[in-house]
Amino acid sequence: MSDSTHLMTWVTRETKERFSSMAHHQGLSESALLKRLVLASLASTHIQSPPSLEPLKPIGASGRLSIRLRCDDLLLLHERAKARAMPTSTYVSLLTRSHLRRLTPLPSAELDALKQAVAEMSAIGRNLNQIARALNQGEYPSGPNKTDLYAMLRGCIGLRDAIKSFINANLKSWAAGYEKTSD
Repeated sequence: MSDSTHLMTWVTRETKERFSSMAHHQGLSESALLKRLVLASLASTHIQSPPSLEPLKPIGASGRLSIRLRCDDLLLLHERAKARAMPTSTYVSLLTRSHLRRLTPLPSAELDALKQAVAEMSAIGRNLNQIARALNQGEYPSGPNKTDLYAMLRGCIGLRDAIKSFINANLKSWAAGYEKTSD
C-alpha cells in the first residue's frame, strides 16, 4: 500500500492555462511539474522534514507498473501495438526494454515473416543448385529457361531489398518510437 497522498489547490483559469503551458513546454504533465515545484520549495526551506522513508524493496521478476497516458497518446499506442500484432502492454514493455537496454527487439510476427522469407530463399537456392548441377554434368533438364531464371533472380533481388528495407525500418522504428511508412 502506498503512503502517498493527494495535494491540490484552486487557481484562476488563466493561472491554470499558464501552468499547463509551462508544463507542456518542459515536457511534463501538470502533476509532475507541480510535484517538482513543491519538492523544490520544500528543499529550499529549513523546516524539519519528516523521517526518511525506507529504501525501496527489490522488484520481482514480473514487476508491474501503472502509468497514465493522455488520450491521444494512448490511441497512438494502441494503433502501433496493433500494427505489430501485439497486445498494448507487451508493446509498451518491449519499448521500455528497448529504451533502457538499447536493444532493437524483433517481435514474433516480424521474426516469423523473416524466417518464412529465408525459407523461400532457401527453396529457390536449392532449385537453382539442382539446375546448375545438371547443366554442369552436360544434362539439359526440362524446367525453367533463361528468361525464367532471370525472373527468379529479379525476385531474389527484390526479396533481398525488401528484407533489408524491413530490417532498417524496424531498427529506426524502435529508435524513434514509431514506424514511418511511405504512404
